[in-house]
Amino acid sequence: MTASLLTLDALNAADETDFVALLEGIYEHSPWIARRAFAARPAGGFASLPALKLALATAVRDATTGEQLGLIRAHPELAGKAMVSRSLTAESTHEQNKAGLTDCTPEEFSRLQQLNAEYNARFGWPFILAVRGPRGDGLSRQQIIDTFARRLNAHPDIERAECLRSIHRIAEIRLNDKFCVTPTLGNQVWDWAESLARFSDPGFAEQGQLTVTYLTEAHRAAADQLAAWMREAGFDEIGIDAVGNVVGVYHGEGREADRSTDREAPRLLTGSHYDTVRNGGKYDGRLGILVPLICVRELHQQGRRLKHGIEVIGFAEEEGQRYKATFLGSSALVGRFDAAWLDQADADGVVMRDLMAQAGLAATLDAIRGLARDPARYLGFVEVHIEQGPVLNELDLPLGVVTSINGSIRYLGEVRGLASHAGTTPMGRRRDAAAAVAELILYVEERASAVPEVVGTVGQLQVPAGSINVIPGRCRFSLDLRATTDAARDALDADVRQRLAVICERRGLSFTLERTETAAAAPSDPAWQQRWEAAVTSLGLPVHRLPSGAGHDAMKLHQAMPQAMLFQRGLNLGISHNPLESISNDDTELCVWAFQALLNAL
Repeated sequence: MTASLLTLDALNAADETDFVALLEGIYEHSPWIARRAFAARPAGGFASLPALKLALATAVRDATTGEQLGLIRAHPELAGKAMVSRSLTAESTHEQNKAGLTDCTPEEFSRLQQLNAEYNARFGWPFILAVRGPRGDGLSRQQIIDTFARRLNAHPDIERAECLRSIHRIAEIRLNDKFCVTPTLGNQVWDWAESLARFSDPGFAEQGQLTVTYLTEAHRAAADQLAAWMREAGFDEIGIDAVGNVVGVYHGEGREADRSTDREAPRLLTGSHYDTVRNGGKYDGRLGILVPLICVRELHQQGRRLKHGIEVIGFAEEEGQRYKATFLGSSALVGRFDAAWLDQADADGVVMRDLMAQAGLAATLDAIRGLARDPARYLGFVEVHIEQGPVLNELDLPLGVVTSINGSIRYLGEVRGLASHAGTTPMGRRRDAAAAVAELILYVEERASAVPEVVGTVGQLQVPAGSINVIPGRCRFSLDLRATTDAARDALDADVRQRLAVICERRGLSFTLERTETAAAAPSDPAWQQRWEAAVTSLGLPVHRLPSGAGHDAMKLHQAMPQAMLFQRGLNLGISHNPLESISNDDTELCVWAFQALLNAL
């Protein structure tokens, strides 16, 4: 398909009839979307292509359920009757060709027909998937079939929303074609992340799963690859420090005529972690390394330096998967590396100190303490991260500005009652430990829901030696309580503990509660948050502010210097810590642009 060049100036100058005609085919057989976007057009026209994309998506989000279903049903089935009869639109024909759906084997074609029938029977509309994928160059037929089968199990409300998001992605790619736009920087970051994911720990790599834990062979290979990319990008200094952090420095411009760089110029510190959870995703942490990396590459290729230096760090460990030590990499930078960590052993009995020595690291507390940064040398710390949640996805927004990283308190608890016969013990005579924990779970849900930006979770439940015909005498559970401020977190904590005591007293039970972790909230520095907001606004996008429920390296750097974060939308309902974690090249392009805008504004 040959794209016809369209410009934003031409679109902004058009009347309603021409506006709708120019956007014909962007949304399948649904000109009403363009009409409503035209009605919402700002007085000066759309400031950017991303602003236009958002206006179109907003028109769909604000439509009635009937209109949304009509839009979904306007789309053809994948490898369906319309494709066979060659009655698809030119756009759909191009997309299905790009994904190779016109070249299905008989087995693949039969499987797709079966899935189409099952899907229509369950939901009453055709399965929608942006078959050109998150990079825009086409999913494989197997990826399409696997996604089709997975989404058959979704709740209808969730699946309808996911279909609409797929339609917006289809529209985004079609708009790129019309405007002859290629997200080159987003593609590069996406490709780097894909390449970095080839390193995975034994036992996971063989299954096609991504797992990179502290100082394994895969971890060290990932570090070497990041260092190599930094070297190619033009960083002035590249190294791997005493805990395995990958550090790249791009110096500021010189203040004297005979100096091209100023090694003493204040620096902006940025980065994220390159380790992963077990069977994790490709973008958690790594996005925050690769985005500033490409920004430095662009500066170097342009022969530009800023008045300040840029220090990019790939933190060696944040997830706490191999040892009971989270934020190992960033803790060293703020002088909070716990000396006891060096003597910890992993599940195989490997002591951290010995592991470090085997990896060629200094493995001494003095060397690690020497990594602590002098806050006076730094402007602050900024971090880019995938959201790891559904909020931006549901709002059709590519970027969001973080207001605070939640503080948290975690417990492991156990309620003890009396294990007795399920048939012979009257209901009023029972001491059921599991029923007490169930009551606590409902209270945690109710109490956390009553306060904005507060969350509580019971993620682990276990009835030791439980049996189908025995009243639970013991029930073990976990508690995870989080809030954007320590005061809100502590209030939730006090109420939950008090309610547990009340429940157990009323039911004649006892309990134990062991606090396993406490993390302080890390509110974003107001000035740095405003810089991120200005960067997002410069792209023609609205600013959406949201807290981070997950912990990040930024909350450790917060202990030493001002910090603020930018979130990028995740695809697949915002799922993270999971192989389904995904981003698009277009969103990543905007993330890079926002980072460049922040750098230039400094």
